Amino acid sequence: MPTEFFVGRTAEIERLRGMVRGSAEGRFRIGFVSGERGIGKSSLAAFVRRLVERDHDAVGCHVFLGGVQDLGEMLRRSFDRLLKESIDRPWHNQVKDFFGNRVRQVGLFGVTLELDLSDTDVSAIRHDFVPSIRRLLEELDEHKKSLFLILDDINGLARSDDFANWLKSSVDEIATSEEQTRLCILVVGLEERRLELLERQPSLARVFELIDISPWSDGEVRDFYRNSFRLANATIAEKHLHHLARYTGGLPVLAHEIGDAVWRTARTREVRTTDVSSGIAAAAEVIGRKLLEPRIFRAVRSERYRAILRRIAAVPRTRFTRAELLERLPEEEKRVLDAFLRRMKALGALQSDPQVKGGYRFPNRLHALYFFAEASRAHSPTQHHGASQ
Repeated sequence: MPTEFFVGRTAEIERLRGMVRGSAEGRFRIGFVSGERGIGKSSLAAFVRRLVERDHDAVGCHVFLGGVQDLGEMLRRSFDRLLKESIDRPWHNQVKDFFGNRVRQVGLFGVTLELDLSDTDVSAIRHDFVPSIRRLLEELDEHKKSLFLILDDINGLARSDDFANWLKSSVDEIATSEEQTRLCILVVGLEERRLELLERQPSLARVFELIDISPWSDGEVRDFYRNSFRLANATIAEKHLHHLARYTGGLPVLAHEIGDAVWRTARTREVRTTDVSSGIAAAAEVIGRKLLEPRIFRAVRSERYRAILRRIAAVPRTRFTRAELLERLPEEEKRVLDAFLRRMKALGALQSDPQVKGGYRFPNRLHALYFFAEASRAHSPTQHHGASQ
């Protein structure tokens, strides 16, 4: 992905690169990248991985741990990913030899490799993780200086005492050893996941180097769109950039979806008002299907619920009260409001606001902005032919 797409992230990128450089010098580093949903944590980690592989002689391994809830499966998946990502690399034979007869050939549509670890092997790795990494890096020494291990999507693992305690004991083992460990671990997740880990192992609070990814400012969002359309040899007026920024809310994941939708809608290389409004409306559907939980998306297909959501999302907001909503609803919608609120709370699409009596809030910015974009569909040219902004 071009560097231009990471506007406003220079400090975070350089900090992560510095951590990997430090690990190459023998100083073990461990960080936690946090930020709300849709902020671009995984994309940023993947981008830094490519940079350090190219510039700092690091072996990168990005492990996605969605659905993993126990330490053994995390270790199994991590080492298997390390093997697979070495294929076609100059150091592949060293990695394959390191695992020995535990590597087997598999494949339905072509031959690939899989790490066949028994429960005994996984248990040994668990208790011998740090020496294992050191031995692996010795094998790779002529090719690479350090290992950059990204543990991404730790929702299940954050609730594991086993994982939290293993992480702390591994850090302690490295810190008290006289041997160098050229390893950088980057844990990627929501801030709530980090707090869950700290509940299980409070000592981790002083272990992690924290990298919090903040939403883009409106200026950074406009820079993103401006750069993206410029790379496609297209032009877009400043007033349209302001309009796009309003719907993006600082979330890169929304910026990519909305930008793509506007580009697909545009019939010329000059982006027009109708292209912007039609693109936002089209993006709302894509965003809902891709980024909302299916049960929430299905629930908001109801036209009655959509009508209420449009009232809530008439302007971008993360909070509202039942009383102010009632003032704007017609009688037929007032009758179903409480059922709507109960249903949305049960699905996790809304939460009670503890700061305001009768108040509600969206659980994250992504939900709020999706509903705002969804509300615009009722007024877009794709819904009402000939409508204009």
